[in-house]
Amino acid sequence: DLHSFPTRRSSDLNRSSLQAANVVTAPALGATASSLPVPTLLGEFELTGVLGEGGFSVVYLAIDHSLDRTVAIKEYMPSAIAVRQPDGSVVPRSPRHEDTFKAGLTNFINEARLLARFNHPALIHIHRVWEQHGTAYMVMQYCFGRTLRQVAQAEPELVRREAWLKTAFTPILDALELLHAQSCFHRDISPDNILILQNGAPVLLDLTVQIGRASCRERV
Repeated sequence: DLHSFPTRRSSDLNRSSLQAANVVTAPALGATASSLPVPTLLGEFELTGVLGEGGFSVVYLAIDHSLDRTVAIKEYMPSAIAVRQPDGSVVPRSPRHEDTFKAGLTNFINEARLLARFNHPALIHIHRVWEQHGTAYMVMQYCFGRTLRQVAQAEPELVRREAWLKTAFTPILDALELLHAQSCFHRDISPDNILILQNGAPVLLDLTVQIGRASCRERV
């Protein structure tokens, strides 16, 4: 069930869980017009903030109480064709949007299942996907670091070093080789979509994946 609770300050989050987990770049914000209230409980997952939102989804910071870890949860929320109801459910804006909404929902779930097959340190790990309240949720690894663009702007001399570039790009190229072997293609590789973790390891973000000729445009 979906439950809301009195707002919890970000400082109340378990510090050891935050440090041990891999976390996304942006700090968590409060609820937005398109998001669920913060905090909200979805089964064993407690949503504690909004990390970002786009045209097709909302990404939350969350605590997995069953495993005592911090995760990111992505909710299918195509705001152009869907609205959130007072009970937290997501429904198409009108009957003419139903087919498009359902097709997007199916793509969202299928892509989560596909990405969950890959186990590589330079790819975001997908822990779980499920349907609830008329939409779907994807539980993901939660990473902390800076994008390659941010690193280049802050430390331009660093990104010119051959040794650093090899360290940053060798795992990315290896991850892409793994994707390509399964006929999956990342269609938006850019400095904004490569995250450099605090330990220097890279992670490929924003998996706008093309599977063979079929395109799954949901962004991770």
